[in-house]
Amino acid sequence: MIKIRPVSDLRNKFPEIEKIVNEGNPVYLTKNGYGSMVILNLAQYADLTQDIELKLDDADRAAKENSVRHSHKEVFTRLRNRVKK
Repeated sequence: MIKIRPVSDLRNKFPEIEKIVNEGNPVYLTKNGYGSMVILNLAQYADLTQDIELKLDDADRAAKENSVRHSHKEVFTRLRNRVKK
């Protein structure tokens, strides 16, 4: 079940929110009735970002091995052309 709480609960009811998060459930926080942030435990966050971190590491290695650089205009033009096909 999705847990939606006002952001003030983070300050006023921290132990309760911490318990929910430590049980493996994210907590969605709202501010003035609108979504503001999500709280995850560290394991969940690591699972979400692990692939990204690995790809960034690969990109860093590739950049060190190759001196060719492309402008943002070149990159986005290529992407747009691929999407249109």
